[in-house]
Amino acid sequence: MDRPTALVPRHYVTIGGRGPEDVVADARGRVLTGVEDGRILRLDGLADPARIRVEVLAETGGRPLGLELLPDGALLVCDALRGLLRIALDDGTVRILADSVAGEPLRFCSNAVALSDGTVHFTVSSRRYPLDQWIGDVVEHSGTGRLLRLAPGADRPEVLLEGLRFANGLVASKDESFLVVAETGARRLTRYWLAGPRAGRAEPFTEDLPGMPDNLWRAGPDGPIWVALAGPRVPPLDLLHRAAPPVRRAAARVVVRAPYRPAAMAGVLAVDDEGRIRRHLLRRRSGFRMVTSACVAEGRLILGSLWERGVAVCELPAGSD
Repeated sequence: MDRPTALVPRHYVTIGGRGPEDVVADARGRVLTGVEDGRILRLDGLADPARIRVEVLAETGGRPLGLELLPDGALLVCDALRGLLRIALDDGTVRILADSVAGEPLRFCSNAVALSDGTVHFTVSSRRYPLDQWIGDVVEHSGTGRLLRLAPGADRPEVLLEGLRFANGLVASKDESFLVVAETGARRLTRYWLAGPRAGRAEPFTEDLPGMPDNLWRAGPDGPIWVALAGPRVPPLDLLHRAAPPVRRAAARVVVRAPYRPAAMAGVLAVDDEGRIRRHLLRRRSGFRMVTSACVAEGRLILGSLWERGVAVCELPAGSD
């Protein structure tokens, strides 16, 4: 992989809420996000600070994380407290699509993708730790993340893949033959085949990433997969992950009680459908921390964060959209 190129910020936009964890762009270049108090916001005019507008579309009653716009204009929301939701953006109506799996309450639902046939796939980051203790799962390396599927018309999801190391962002390949899921704790992207002779199997897609991958986003079938890096590689953490489970659990109990401040860096990758890293954008000593999502809108790269109270608007390198 080539050396990273500079991630160039243009301006920062406060949005009246904390933790815009995922950002997705609609066909008109507007950006949707969810914040800590449960509101779903739409941000318009981000390329020009003089015309930025923030609009409240709905309230989930929980904590929205991953978002996915549907062809009919509705919005899929992975809510860490309430499960998989569908929101009608014209009136803000919230409908629960799934709140349990195999008799177990669905918690820490993280990211979703909808296929052309109406099938929805989504991730659960951890079955052991709630969102406010997410760092405990990353440290313990619990391997309790899941990939699930909700078939069209089904009233309950099924588990496709277990044992994921903090399952997070999710995106489909251009031809929908496979999914790519981010495993934050393992610093890798994993491919899950949906079609062909390897259907139902998982395999490494991109390994040894230069940071911890979070949400994934693609601007249409011909665009790259944008991978947000929520934090840098931490060599002591890599070593801890090779320790015995009791050691990792003890370390996790310590970190969930300790004050946390993200590293002062912002990083994003662009990856193709062969798993090759095409761009690595990095800003060291960044004032905008913990980049958990990235999307392209109005010719700019928009960054979301579980930590910040707004979004960052950055330069989009030529040929990146």
